Amino acid sequence: MVTSSEIHFAGHAGPIVGTRWDAAQPRYIAILAHGYGEHIGRYEYVAQRLVADGAAVYGVDHQGHGRSAGEQAVINDFDGVVDDLHQAEALARSEHPQVPVVLIGHSMGGLIAARYAQRFGADLMAVVLSGPLIGSRAMTQGLLALDEIPDVPIDPAVLSRDTAIGAAYQSDPLVWHGPFKRPMVEAIDAMLVKINDTGQIKDVPVLWIHGGADQLVPYANSAEGWAVIAPADAQQKKYPGARHEIFNETNKDEVLDDVIAFINSHR
Repeated sequence: MVTSSEIHFAGHAGPIVGTRWDAAQPRYIAILAHGYGEHIGRYEYVAQRLVADGAAVYGVDHQGHGRSAGEQAVINDFDGVVDDLHQAEALARSEHPQVPVVLIGHSMGGLIAARYAQRFGADLMAVVLSGPLIGSRAMTQGLLALDEIPDVPIDPAVLSRDTAIGAAYQSDPLVWHGPFKRPMVEAIDAMLVKINDTGQIKDVPVLWIHGGADQLVPYANSAEGWAVIAPADAQQKKYPGARHEIFNETNKDEVLDDVIAFINSHR
């Protein structure tokens, strides 16, 4: 049985709440970064698999998400969110000195993880980007060109071929079920520009994984960003037929096996 507990600290825009999943004598620390509109509690299975591999796992609800402070589903400054996650890393290192750290980010969390790797990659053992929101600005520019962003929430059917995932997402009170808000879209667009302008991630191995049938963050869109930021020794894998949330897909154990193998190849 994996035990967990809450973590709390002052973030860049207010109180941050997160979760630690305990490991008695961890071989490495895994920091998780969740996606848009959701929260770190949806990564329980990912955390369990990582703990079983010997990891102490930490994750936070980003500003405006889950239990953390801020207007719901709004982030104004993604570098501030990176700073918040860096605080979580510092906490993890203080609790487990001399233990290497890996970073795993999904979707918007992949955007955050990519920027984190650009800023702090030299301190990490490895980075995994899952369905990362990087590269193409077609979505953000298209929404920002509208006088009013339409009230069209994320369709749960695009998340996974496992219908139970969509049902749980739809009924989760900590998930944002409303439309994209303009300040959030502006902040995402600004960070896409910053990541592209900064360019290649250096000093840390990176794995990019993506669902081949991802409609929410299409593979081709992320591929544009990957071509800009990928280190020379980077690895990548596409899962044919898999939708956006590959950690919640019908082949999630295959995906997590690949992630864990990648991490252990760099220990």
